[in-house]
Amino acid sequence: MDLTLSPAELEFRDAVRGWIETNHPGREPESDAEAFEFRRAWQRALNERGWAGLSWPTEYGGAGATLVEQAIFYEEIARAGAPPMANVLGLAMGGPTVIVHGTEEQKQRFLPPILSADEIWCQGFSEPGSGSDLASLKTRAKRDGDGWVVTGQKVWTTYAHQAKWCMLVARTDADAPRHRGLTYFLMDMEQDGVDVRPLVQITGEAEFNELFIEEARIPHENIVGGEGNGWPVAITTLMHERAGLAFALQVQVQIVLRELQEQIRAAGLVDDPVIRQRFAQVYIEAQVLRLNAYRGLTATMKRGAPGPEGSLGKWHWAEVNQALTELAMDVVGADAVVAEGAWPFRFLRARANSIEGGTTEILKNIVAERVLGLPRA
Repeated sequence: MDLTLSPAELEFRDAVRGWIETNHPGREPESDAEAFEFRRAWQRALNERGWAGLSWPTEYGGAGATLVEQAIFYEEIARAGAPPMANVLGLAMGGPTVIVHGTEEQKQRFLPPILSADEIWCQGFSEPGSGSDLASLKTRAKRDGDGWVVTGQKVWTTYAHQAKWCMLVARTDADAPRHRGLTYFLMDMEQDGVDVRPLVQITGEAEFNELFIEEARIPHENIVGGEGNGWPVAITTLMHERAGLAFALQVQVQIVLRELQEQIRAAGLVDDPVIRQRFAQVYIEAQVLRLNAYRGLTATMKRGAPGPEGSLGKWHWAEVNQALTELAMDVVGADAVVAEGAWPFRFLRARANSIEGGTTEILKNIVAERVLGLPRA
């Protein structure tokens, strides 16, 4: 694995770096509503430059860039402390899934508003009692004329309170085997049959939601990948989630790690042997995380699509980020729980890392069976 950038890649990096320096939007507002509109405006600026869907095909509004260029872009965004884009799930998961499995009509209809952040997306997979076991979901969809009527409940639905469209997996055939009776829908969130209720986290935010669906209607043409074919379409979504987001997250770890280094210096703990050992271990793990992210990127470039190794990156990131924030709190000291600044928030938010996007236990099984080829118990 050669991490040396080519002359063309160096030129691209410099172009991204220079543009961000000129167009950086500044500090994000503290209010959730204002922060969302701030990120939406930032995404629109990036989209006008052609960088919102960087690696998407040019015929669908992307730049047709390589995955290496996309990785460079993520690194430069994180290095500059620029905000994330508003339509995270649409860009990283919904759009790539429609590109792979959607009809030409679906691509023309749904992809441009994802890039422009005019239509925000959320993911309706997890349910009470079947969060990590997608095949056991209970939400039902019944055919009714030229559409479907859906009833059920979803939970941990990120950004549902801001979303126009939901990537919804529902059971359309109760008699089929668990994995074969599922269908992947695009559900309009702006209808009377959809009730979004926020779940306030320990951080005080409510980025997750409960989603109650009571006879909501979905047109038949909003099925992605064909009726009864929801399982492989959903797997495509999850592979893109773990591969795409994991790379961006490992870049963020490198940034926060440097902040922790400065915090240790400011606290006068540079010579503390325990702190030094713990920081060294986190630093080593962060570099392993980075190299594995590039290894996964190489595998994706060879195959043309993300694979199960993305689960390893997400699992490892959760452990590294939790260890990093725990160390930071110990560096801050006894006042950490009431201290001002980013560390208390990061520490509390990191508790979700080993649950969201697939629990660590589930990801370990995926890595064991689909990456290492170990037999199922």
